[in-house]
Amino acid sequence: MQEFIKMEDLCHAYTSYEGNQVVALDHINLSVAKGEFVAVIGANGSGKSTLAKHLNALLLPTSGTCHIKGHDTAVIENLWAVRQTVGMVFQNPDNQIVAAVVEEDVAFGPENLGIEPAAIQKRVSEALAAVDMEAYRHHAPHLLSGGQKQRIAIAGVLAMQSECLVLDEPTAMLDPQGRLEVLQAVKRLNQEQGITVIYITHFMEEALAADRVIVMEGGKIIMQGTPVTIFSQVAYLKSLGLDVPVSAEVGYYLRQNGLKLPDSIITDEELVVALCP
Repeated sequence: MQEFIKMEDLCHAYTSYEGNQVVALDHINLSVAKGEFVAVIGANGSGKSTLAKHLNALLLPTSGTCHIKGHDTAVIENLWAVRQTVGMVFQNPDNQIVAAVVEEDVAFGPENLGIEPAAIQKRVSEALAAVDMEAYRHHAPHLLSGGQKQRIAIAGVLAMQSECLVLDEPTAMLDPQGRLEVLQAVKRLNQEQGITVIYITHFMEEALAADRVIVMEGGKIIMQGTPVTIFSQVAYLKSLGLDVPVSAEVGYYLRQNGLKLPDSIITDEELVVALCP
């Protein structure tokens, strides 16, 4: 598959309030293929959000490089192309909504690009349909649920015709139903439209939806692989202060107590099948 994101020896350092030099990203080497769904997990302070902000040049490397679809993010002339290619969705949906009507909010980005009104209406309709929110186009965003607001934020990114979605803990402030709505919308966009997804989360069940899981610690990538490869290493992940999917943890403790179960159990269905063959 086509290489879409490439980071080489990327470092990011900043000066703390106390005047100390802090290394937030430490020689990151990462490639993401076009259309790939990558989940990023790690404890607080591991560098996940800093990594996300480099993907649409909200931050620039202290050293090393970050290329998005061949564009070096550190080159000022590339800024427009990078930010059109990569759209960001953050934790709090209320911070991303700027209009009093849903369709006006989704149209805000294309309007600022100077797109023709007829083309904007087409983009808005397609974006709302993609996140299953077309029925709410005339509603007031502040009356929607948290999950619906996040889907509106995602629609706003889609209306800009972004090829990549970077979501920085988008479900952290949502209830279980809202988390499910957002994750299902993101999965559809990835599977049906081929949108590249970088999904930062501390809900391990959400990371199971990804093609690849990246584990960060101390500003470094310390593990990466398929969800099965990562979440079968229960003891190691817990030593990092991370949770694991409930089924993976239950399977681990059952094996510790002598029950013969596969190491690869990471979902409820797999656990049920193993226990009730």
